[in-house]
Amino acid sequence: MNNKLQKYSSKDLVIIAAMAALGIAIKAIVAPLIQLASAPLFIPGGSIAGGIYMMWLVMAAALSGKRYAATLTGVVQAILVMLTGIGGSHGVISLISYSLPGLAIDLWLLISRHSICCLMCTFVSCLLANLIGTTTVSLVFFRLPTIPMLLSITAAAFSGGFGGIITWHVLIALRKFGIKREDISNE
Repeated sequence: MNNKLQKYSSKDLVIIAAMAALGIAIKAIVAPLIQLASAPLFIPGGSIAGGIYMMWLVMAAALSGKRYAATLTGVVQAILVMLTGIGGSHGVISLISYSLPGLAIDLWLLISRHSICCLMCTFVSCLLANLIGTTTVSLVFFRLPTIPMLLSITAAAFSGGFGGIITWHVLIALRKFGIKREDISNE
């Protein structure tokens, strides 16, 4: 484990920790508001707001440029949730529900041979992360019936894609302030 972490610089680890903390902090603010709209539909609020939660995993991968940064960010988020209870801790299962979206991002980047270098990368990465996160939570914790499950997955796809678009525009804005990786295009 120590050898694998040595591939990450101190700057990379700070980025990962900061993105994990921002994701949990945003979730604590946004989740109660979203649940007002999602509760009447009998779907988890995370499926609607998940694009905002998942963008921080994509940002970690983009800003660090390291393989498996999104997964590591998800693991850090899970640990934060388990230690603080913020963001709805489900105990040790949080390791799965928070890590799988990061793993989905990293596997997509590996398979597609992209590195959060374009709008398509952020769109698909965030969409996949939210689909995986929503499906995991819906099946494991909520055990949703078919119709609410389909509504939840549909909302997750839209929210994830929208979160990916927001992420791309945030990365472009950061680039204007000199916060960038060299291989991110100006599209």
